[in-house]
Amino acid sequence: MRQTFDETADPSFGPEHAPLIRAAMAAQGLDGFVIPHEDEHQNEYLPPANDRLAWATGFTGSAGAAVLLRDKAALFVDGRYTLQARDQVDQGLYEIRDLTEGGVPAYLQAEAKAGWTIGYDPKLHSPEALERLRAAAAKAGAKLAPVEPNPLDAAWAPTRPPQPQAPVRPHPLEYAGEASQEKRLRLGAGLAEQGAEAALITSPASIAWLFNIRGGDVIRSPLPLSQAILNADGTAQLFLDPAKVTPELPAWLGAAVSLAPPEALSAAIGALAGRQVLVDPAQSSAWYFLALESAGAGIVRGPDPVAMPRACKNRTEIEGARRAHVRDGAALTAFLCWVATEASVTLPDELEFVRRLEGFREATGALKDLSFDTIAGAAANGAVVHYRPTFRRARRAERGSLLLVDSGAQYLDGTTDVTRTVAIGAPSEEMRERFTLVLKGHLALARVRFPAGVTGSALDALARAPLWAAGLDFDHGTGHGVGSYLGVHEGPQRISKLASQVALRPGMIVSNEPGYYKEGAYGIRIENLQVVTEPASIAGGERPMLGFETLTLAPIDRNLVVAGMLTPEERAQLDAYHARVLAVIGPETAVDVRAWLEGACAPL
Repeated sequence: MRQTFDETADPSFGPEHAPLIRAAMAAQGLDGFVIPHEDEHQNEYLPPANDRLAWATGFTGSAGAAVLLRDKAALFVDGRYTLQARDQVDQGLYEIRDLTEGGVPAYLQAEAKAGWTIGYDPKLHSPEALERLRAAAAKAGAKLAPVEPNPLDAAWAPTRPPQPQAPVRPHPLEYAGEASQEKRLRLGAGLAEQGAEAALITSPASIAWLFNIRGGDVIRSPLPLSQAILNADGTAQLFLDPAKVTPELPAWLGAAVSLAPPEALSAAIGALAGRQVLVDPAQSSAWYFLALESAGAGIVRGPDPVAMPRACKNRTEIEGARRAHVRDGAALTAFLCWVATEASVTLPDELEFVRRLEGFREATGALKDLSFDTIAGAAANGAVVHYRPTFRRARRAERGSLLLVDSGAQYLDGTTDVTRTVAIGAPSEEMRERFTLVLKGHLALARVRFPAGVTGSALDALARAPLWAAGLDFDHGTGHGVGSYLGVHEGPQRISKLASQVALRPGMIVSNEPGYYKEGAYGIRIENLQVVTEPASIAGGERPMLGFETLTLAPIDRNLVVAGMLTPEERAQLDAYHARVLAVIGPETAVDVRAWLEGACAPL
C-alpha cells in the first residue's frame, strides 16, 4: 500500500524496448503502431502486465499515448505530465508532444507516408478514437489496420508480468445497500425498454457495483478485471479468471449468475447471434463491436446501463461516504496539525509529507488503499497540477511558501479525495488574495441551489467567476464524480467548462476543486467532495431545488484568507463549515490535535 516515489526504479520499463517492438512490427508488415495508455478495460490505473505504454517508453503517468514509426517515435502527454515525461523518457528516441493539441491524429497525418500501414490493437481503442485515427491516416495516404497479435505484446512476451489474480470477494450489503439480484432485475428491465435483450458490460467498476464484488487487480481501485453479459431477465454471465474466485463467491453471486473463464467470452459473444445487444462505445473497445458484428448480433449503441445507477448513490452508500469522511477527516486533521506545528519548524521534504499523511490514515485501522498517489507540491512544485514527488525531484518546504496536498483513501464504506493548501510561515499578500479568490469560488459552488436537469457545465462558472474577475483562471475541471469504494474518478457526471449532457442527480458525489497556479512560484487548490441532495422547496419559491451536502470535513487554512474580500454571506458560510468540522471531527482526534483544531476553526 505504501506509495512509491522512484518513477524510474523498474528496469523492465523503458525506451530500450523500441527496437524490439519495431522488429515485431516489421514481421507483421507494419510501418507504424499506435500504443495507447488504456488497457482492455479502459482503466485509468493499470496492473503492470497491462502497462504497455510504460514498457515501451518508460513513462508511467495515468494518461498518454505513443506512436512508433519506422524511423521516429513520439510520446503524447497532457500538461499534468510534461515534467514527468521529460524525466522518464529518452527524448533522443521519443519526441514529447502535447496530447490535447492535435495529439496522435495530427501526428499521423503529418508523419505517416503514403502506402504505409499503421497497426493498432482493437482491444485497446474505442470506436470513436479509431475513427479519428483512421481519418488522419487516410489524409496522409496511409491506412489504419487492426492487428493480432499485438506486436508490442509479442516483443514483451518473454519478460511480461503475469496478469493479476487478486481474489474477488463479496462487497457486503451493509456497504452496498442493494442486493445484486435486485440491481440486475432493475437494470435488465431497463434493457428491454431500450429494445435490447442483453448488455455487454466491460467496465470493471460497473461489474464490481452490479455484482456487489470487489477485487484487487488495479492499484488504488478495488477492481476485478472481468467482463459480463447481463440479460434482460436479470440473469448474467461473469467472465472471471478461476484463480480469483474465492470459496464464498459462487454462493454470493447466486444461481442466476454463471461463472466462466475469460477465454469463454468469445464463444459467449458468438452465442448472441440474432439478439439485440447493448454496448457502450465510450466504455468498450472496438474489439467487442467487431466480435458482435461477426457473431451476427444486433448492436444497440448506448451508455453503459450500470453507469448512471452506480453514480447515483443509494442511502446506504451515502451514509457510508459520510462515515468514511469523518474517519478520513480526523486523519487529515491530525496531519494538518503536524504541518502547522512540527513540520513548519523542521521543513521536511515532500516525500515526508506523503509518508506522514499515509501514516495517519493507516492509523485508522480501516484503510484499504490510497485512492490515488498523493500529490504533495511545495512552493513552485505546487503549480504543477498533478505533480507527484519522487526521490530526484522532491523539494523541502520553505518558509514564506505554500504547500499543496491532494490526497485520498479507499475504505470499505467510501472513497475520499481532498485537497488543502496551507501556508508554511508567513504567506505573501498575493498568495492570500489569490487563495481567497479560489475560496470564494469554492464557497459559491458549495452553496448553489439548482433545478432538476442542470448539468455540471452549467455550474462550472460559479467556481471560476471570482478568478475571472481578476483576470485569472485554472486549466483543469472543477469537479469529477467519485465512486463508493471504487474509482476516485467516476463518470458520467462532471463539473467542467466542457459541455456535458449529463444532468446532476440526487446521490451523485462530485468534487469541488477550483484552483490557481502561478508557474514557478506556488499552487492553490481547495477541494471537498459533496453529494447532490434531493430537491427541496425554498420559501417563496415556485419549484423545488437540488443542492449539495459537503462530505469532506477538514479545516481550511484561515491564515490564507483575506476576510475583507469575503461577503458577509461567505464569512458566515466558512464559519459554519468550520464549526461543523470542529463539532464532528474534534471528538475523533487526540487532545493536542483538538486544541489546535479549535484555533484552526475559530470564526473569522
